[in-house]
Amino acid sequence: MTGPGRLGGADGTGGITGTGGAADGVLGAGAGGISGTAGTGAGQDHALGLNTLVRLQRRRSAPEPGRRLSIPDGMTAPLGCDAVAVPDRLGPLVVPRLPRVGCVYTDGSHWWWIVPSDSDYALPWPSPARYAAGALVDGSARLIHRPEGTVPYTPPIPLYLALCRVTGTAPDWSRAVSA
Repeated sequence: MTGPGRLGGADGTGGITGTGGAADGVLGAGAGGISGTAGTGAGQDHALGLNTLVRLQRRRSAPEPGRRLSIPDGMTAPLGCDAVAVPDRLGPLVVPRLPRVGCVYTDGSHWWWIVPSDSDYALPWPSPARYAAGALVDGSARLIHRPEGTVPYTPPIPLYLALCRVTGTAPDWSRAVSA
């Protein structure tokens, strides 16, 4: 520690500062987040928002680019788009368990469900489901279900719970914690 609530280099720069949680959702100096300047310590501290940190993590671990699922004409995706793929044998088992079915695509071996961006944040989707940030898929897929209205999303939590049910997987938050 180089000072109260601060971790950093020998000169006290480029470190992590903070003393608590941020009510405004921004991680920065004095807010329990990442702040500081690189180099000599001269300059201004820059705070990184949680959205920026999530996007940086995604870029770092993003798979090779694929083909983006296209949203049908007349629909908007105000929350961005990601996709969840399930083997095509599970798709028909999931549909009756959902309160709303958004856009669904198939590539012949998987069904792809459109969900809002970052629907995988702190949520490990049950195997054999795959999460595709940016709704990028290998090859091509065709639309097999278009919902009424202008929003393409399937609600992610009901989809997650339906997938847990059909795969026999306990939801992540109900699993026993072991040390």
